[in-house]
Amino acid sequence: MTKYKDSFESNLNKLEEIVDKLENGEVDLEESVKLYEEGMKLKKICEEKLKSIESQIKKIKHDNNKITKEDFS
Repeated sequence: MTKYKDSFESNLNKLEEIVDKLENGEVDLEESVKLYEEGMKLKKICEEKLKSIESQIKKIKHDNNKITKEDFS
């Protein structure tokens, strides 16, 4: 089974590979179900990582020659 502690990019690449296999019909029905389940897990992990990163992003605001940082909104 796939390990999900990889980087966001690695998990996204794995998800894209799964989608390609499913779209191209490269696998039988049983394997399709397994790949679909794995894809859903990867999708959830990628979404959670994006939410985490989004909360860390700071927006830089330039106002009256002062630079301030605000939380991403």
